[in-house]
Amino acid sequence: MSEHDRAPVPQQAPLPPRNALSAVLLVLACLLVPFGTLASWAAHGLADTGRYVRTMAPLAADPDVQRAVADAVGDGIMREAGHELDTGPLRGTVGPFVHDAVRSFTRTEAFRTGWDAANQAVHDAVLRALRDDGTRAAPVTVDLAPVVARVKRQLTEDHVPFAHRIPVLHARVPVLPADDVDRLRRGYHVLDTAAFWLPLAAAVCAVAGIALAACRRRAVTALGLGTALGGGLLVLAVAIARRLTLADLPDTLHRPAAGAVYDALTSTLVTVSWLLLALGLTVALGSWLTGRYGPRLAARRRARASAAPGADPPPEPTRARA
Repeated sequence: MSEHDRAPVPQQAPLPPRNALSAVLLVLACLLVPFGTLASWAAHGLADTGRYVRTMAPLAADPDVQRAVADAVGDGIMREAGHELDTGPLRGTVGPFVHDAVRSFTRTEAFRTGWDAANQAVHDAVLRALRDDGTRAAPVTVDLAPVVARVKRQLTEDHVPFAHRIPVLHARVPVLPADDVDRLRRGYHVLDTAAFWLPLAAAVCAVAGIALAACRRRAVTALGLGTALGGGLLVLAVAIARRLTLADLPDTLHRPAAGAVYDALTSTLVTVSWLLLALGLTVALGSWLTGRYGPRLAARRRARASAAPGADPPPEPTRARA
């Protein structure tokens, strides 16, 4: 058989520029969705003081958090008042009472009120430092005196010996060092900008990609699958970050408390990630089902309509015989 008698081998047609541009836009949209969600959560969810306080409020009743706060406050009181408590008749007497009083204090309504007030004060101080570009970065601290005063008042009411001699010192507890404030300030401005532009860019890319696609149903299916994949990756990233965060803590006793705080802060992000996963799968499945069974159902409806018998003509009136 000569070369001229051979059947020509069909070559695969190159992807049209319109479809290629549509594919690029859809991929960009799928990539921007999880990053936009993360930026919006960090810039708006964590930066809202009221929402932050409401998120942290239930942790006041968490036993692990109560234990961690009691240990930290008790150690802070003993460290700040160590000179007074290690001399004279107070030596070795007040320490156990201080820790027991702090532990019982964490189970009261007053602690919940103080917990909310402390979280609000810390959040306001951190936000003020991050948003104030006109001043030089300084360490963020919180005064421990109100907590010490509450514990001293409870010790006095419980008739603990020498409780009235515990000094109420204005101990400034560091929250963020100056170097971290400067670094976080730059990151906060980047997140604040990204929280606005990334979701907008994702929406524009998704609409443009679907509009340019030759088969829009396939484009919608691909966009749904990509959105679901992005939501699943966000859930996985939050879980991995939690494991790494708790693994870096030096104190293993306080890891449950840190885990509770981490879960509370990321609960909104995890919920939105699962919603993205469910929404993407729903859209992709609906688009696939309509593409597979929609034409068949439409053809059956047309066939039934054409096969239906026409309406019988009305009977002619009979003429009366002469």
